[in-house]
Amino acid sequence: MIDIRVIRENPELVRASQRARGESESLVDDVMAADATRRNKLQAFEELRAEQKALSRTIGKASPEERVTILAQAKEMAEQVKALEAESNAANEDFTAAMMRLPNLIEDGVPTGGEEDYVVLREVGTPRDFSAEGFEPKDHLDVAEGIDALDMARGAKVSGSRFYYLKGIGARLELALLTAAADQAEQYGFTLLTTPTLVNPNIMGGTGFLGAHSDEIYYLPADDLYLTGTSEVALAGYHKDEIIDLSAGPLRYAGWSTCYRREAGAAGRDTRGIIRVHQFNKVEMFSYCAPEDAREEHQRFLAWEEEMINKVELPYRVINTAAGDLGSSAAQKFDCEAWLPTQNRYMEVTSTSNCTTFQARRLNERYRGEHGTAACATLNGTLATTRWLVAMFENHQQADGSLYIPKALRPYLGGREVIEPMAKAK
Repeated sequence: MIDIRVIRENPELVRASQRARGESESLVDDVMAADATRRNKLQAFEELRAEQKALSRTIGKASPEERVTILAQAKEMAEQVKALEAESNAANEDFTAAMMRLPNLIEDGVPTGGEEDYVVLREVGTPRDFSAEGFEPKDHLDVAEGIDALDMARGAKVSGSRFYYLKGIGARLELALLTAAADQAEQYGFTLLTTPTLVNPNIMGGTGFLGAHSDEIYYLPADDLYLTGTSEVALAGYHKDEIIDLSAGPLRYAGWSTCYRREAGAAGRDTRGIIRVHQFNKVEMFSYCAPEDAREEHQRFLAWEEEMINKVELPYRVINTAAGDLGSSAAQKFDCEAWLPTQNRYMEVTSTSNCTTFQARRLNERYRGEHGTAACATLNGTLATTRWLVAMFENHQQADGSLYIPKALRPYLGGREVIEPMAKAK
């Protein structure tokens, strides 16, 4: 959640952030009204409780006749204090609920608008000219099936639509990709974690995922647990209710996990193959840092994502995501999008978000600073995921149906440089 002091001192700044997101400005007014009510109720409760304590101290000094009157007053006052305490607690709950509905304050430089209002920061690499090479590229599913790397039909038979089996070299390619990402993360000081994929509502809500898109999350009502769509959730909850040591710099973790998404609002979009599926694997970077270091840390995350994309030799672009396309917890988000030749467009393969202190305030995660304890900042970023195989299959296919293996992945695949199609493999 946002620091309430910012809302009190500069509500117009928060309203401007809401306008940029295309969200209601009235939420800011709701928070300010709830804050005022909470403070008034708390003050009334504390003042009467102080009077109650002062009255109680007079009982021992009172005469027997006075004591009867004072005890009667004390009893009546105790009931009033109890009622005011209940009102104060209820007002605090209303205030917290209002704060939880308000998304993060966007950073300077975030474009205003919705999904299509992003700003392209740079394009890296040149897409292949398949016509100059003399053949029409196949889409990723045809390429994958040609090298026996993917089985969609049996995935659907076993689990339903948008489930799949990665098979043989497909499974090995995914492991190679994720292992290379884990190696890179450790190289830059990340601690590798395999994370829980089921979390309780406090953790899921604390990270900001139980808002407008909560219908895309799998929920197990019998256990009151949620399946995570990214290890960011478990990594964000790792230090819940803790005071962490940032004296040596950011605490960085890399989470390797299976991810689950219902994709409830994605009917008809990218449903062929494995672009938009219900289950996939991912290595996710996560950092806890001092708030003043967050913007610089965000640039580091983006650089590490680009380094990983360059290792798999994909043409890509970097975009600054518009405010209306940010999740509720992100103050700024950069996406890397790989070129998809058969669709003549770029497809998101990574995103990195600066969540400032928004998640940490919800999860009570603090660090010791110059002026005592304070909320830390959290950041996240994709380092590799199953979806990357889509871009690799399409961009690295060869005219004879074989698949070129990027040099950086060859050590993880026994040195193989090319995967032959099934006919040649036999």
